[in-house]
Amino acid sequence: MSKVLIVGAGAAGLMAAYSAACCGAEVILLERNPRPARKVMITGKGRCNVTNDTDVNGLVNAVTGNGRFLYSAFNNFTAEDTKSFFENHGVPLKTERGNRVFPESDKAVDIVDALVGAVKEVGVKILQERVTELITSNGRVGGVKCESGAAYFADSVIIATGGLSYPLTGSTGDGYTLAKSVGHTVTELRPSLVAVNVLEGWCSDVQGLSLKNIKVAVFKNGGQKPIYDDFGELMFTHYGLSGPVILSASAYTPEPEKNEYKVCIDLKPALSPEKLDDRLLRDFEKNLNKDYINSLGELLPHKLIPVVVKLSGIEPSQKVNQITREQRQRLVSILKGLTLTVTGFRPIDEAIITKGGITLGEVNPKTMESRLVSGLYFAGEVLDVDAFTGGFNLQIAFSTGYSAGEAAGSIY
Repeated sequence: MSKVLIVGAGAAGLMAAYSAACCGAEVILLERNPRPARKVMITGKGRCNVTNDTDVNGLVNAVTGNGRFLYSAFNNFTAEDTKSFFENHGVPLKTERGNRVFPESDKAVDIVDALVGAVKEVGVKILQERVTELITSNGRVGGVKCESGAAYFADSVIIATGGLSYPLTGSTGDGYTLAKSVGHTVTELRPSLVAVNVLEGWCSDVQGLSLKNIKVAVFKNGGQKPIYDDFGELMFTHYGLSGPVILSASAYTPEPEKNEYKVCIDLKPALSPEKLDDRLLRDFEKNLNKDYINSLGELLPHKLIPVVVKLSGIEPSQKVNQITREQRQRLVSILKGLTLTVTGFRPIDEAIITKGGITLGEVNPKTMESRLVSGLYFAGEVLDVDAFTGGFNLQIAFSTGYSAGEAAGSIY
């Protein structure tokens, strides 16, 4: 029987532990926190978007870079396998817009309980330890040393410690340090799926306002074609923009601190400019004798009205019956293209995902084993792979974790 040590009890580590134990290995899972899977608990706003109901190509296409590296892992443990795993462990699932898969209960704790319950059922031991050093000899890993002074020995070690995002959940970069200590290269670490700061100060005036069913397009300065566009929900904050479509857009905007990117918000994507102008005319007809600022209540959220009025350049007190066609067209252009300048990402500890990680050329894509140190494996966010929102990043964790556990657990 082989012995496998797993460092980190997040989504990848728990799945790796389950997979290795199912292959007959003796598995010890070392987690620095008193409770496993703390980051899983907060994913999907506490609902846990556990995967995306798509095929392997759909999963690969959702990876922002290095997607080809994951073909083997995604084929080995598919989105369908993830769904079956949780349903077989007592968690009914449902599929929502964009093929996003959630527990029917809308409770992330059900996903965590299923993962922890599954590993315990197959005999995995979970110990609270922080690993600080890898034990290696003659190019092979033989165990780990811990902050407590304890040492654990095994045939294989799987590092599944996560990235740098949400450090309060235990993702503090330990895995990168361990990998570097045995010769691995770690690419630049940056935030991804993160809110953005913007130049325009009026965002703080509407902070807390959420807009649903809007269209967002991101342009690089001087570009005519958007580098990203999507429909969905965003939220204004005191520093700029957040919400699902903004988090996804952040994956397309490297180095935003150079002020090179504009976010254009179409507040009325269901209406063409001509149809929106017709709508304005109808609204104005009903409010002919009102001040302009008091005529937009049926068209816009209350908080946004003063902002749009100011940007339109029309005097707030101008009577509606005096608004010209030219002024109306300017208003239409603002409603169809409310534009903000991105000045930077929020800090990495506010990001959902860390972009960058252990260089993939140093890892076997079929087994997740290090090409530099025999018996050493990696899984999850510690690797240089990340994807858009929609359940894809958890699927990366499950697929790479399963593959690493299966390979490590099947050695003997």
